[in-house]
Amino acid sequence: MKMMNHTYPLEWLDALILEHLNPNKADLSRLSENELAVISEQVVKESARIQIRIKNEIFPMRSRKEIRLLVRKYHSTVIYLLDKMTDSLKNSFFQVAVLAKCGQGVIKCLNDLLSFLEDRYWAYLSLDERVPITCLLVLRSELEHKLKILQKREWHDVQIQQDIKSVTTEIACMLHLDNRSRITFRQVLYERRILKELEELEVLDVQSFFSSLDHLLIELNFNSSVYINILIYRLVSKIQVQEDASQKLNILLYYFKEVNQIYSNEKLFFNPNMPHIKTILHNWFNHEIQYLEKQIGSVTASGGGSGVGEKPETKLECDLSADQIGIILRAADEVRVVKSRSMSLVFQKIVPHLSTAFKRDLSYQSVRSKSYNAEDNDKNIAILTLEKMIKKIRSY
Repeated sequence: MKMMNHTYPLEWLDALILEHLNPNKADLSRLSENELAVISEQVVKESARIQIRIKNEIFPMRSRKEIRLLVRKYHSTVIYLLDKMTDSLKNSFFQVAVLAKCGQGVIKCLNDLLSFLEDRYWAYLSLDERVPITCLLVLRSELEHKLKILQKREWHDVQIQQDIKSVTTEIACMLHLDNRSRITFRQVLYERRILKELEELEVLDVQSFFSSLDHLLIELNFNSSVYINILIYRLVSKIQVQEDASQKLNILLYYFKEVNQIYSNEKLFFNPNMPHIKTILHNWFNHEIQYLEKQIGSVTASGGGSGVGEKPETKLECDLSADQIGIILRAADEVRVVKSRSMSLVFQKIVPHLSTAFKRDLSYQSVRSKSYNAEDNDKNIAILTLEKMIKKIRSY
């Protein structure tokens, strides 16, 4: 096979892998030991030659976009050729020692090219590029080793021990190739990061429902259905011990506030096919809050005095939206400007006597629920309103 020296740096390797060493297109039994030795020798030289050609091609470029497109093109092409060569090696022809040695030499050349592109031009690569099977095998071995060390670790907290077991089991399932049809560099980097974070995790004795492990998993968006179900089961268990619906609601709202205060990275994910962990938890909290509020509302309605249905002239119209009213009332309760045995009661006593320019009858349950999921625009308007009041008070 003659050396080709055209403008495409990978042309010789491309022809070698897709044509001359492809058992579906070439009669590999006709290749002599001398021919295979020449190919093996040329493959070693080819890796260095291609790297020089790529560097020379990129060096005069000034546009980051042009460099990014070229680097990604070569990176994806090398991965494609690596997959093709790996498939060819599974053929019975490559059981012959000299042919197997030649094939492994080609694999090494391609892996060297991948390392060259990833080390030198990593800033231009896409994390959503698929990881080639040979790299995946090495990475899986590394991650499984870390996982075994983590699984043997003893935790003094029983709850943490159980949760860690569930989390590591989930990660172990993801590491098996049968379940990983198209694994990207982004996913592999995520798995490496979460195992590293779990190794360094310190369990602190904090009097809070959400442990340091929960904080870590929510921060890294460990959106595993198994872990989320465990978290929800723990929440339900805590809430169900309360007999009174108002107490259940208060505890639920308190935990909802805690979840909202935990930082979670929007760009990370464990399972790309699942919604963000906070989205799932927010939906669950909102449904549970609405259910309990309806229960409390039906009891209040049967006892009278809800305020709904008052004549328009007896209500006070606010120049704010229901969401903005909710923010101010919640803040008033939390800083104890108004005092009541529960925040629910504050909303229940005040909201039914208010109206807005767009809505005459306001649901106190709805107004309070929205105050826990306030948008930035509504918060800014509420702040501006309070600042106007402060300015007015100073003028007295």
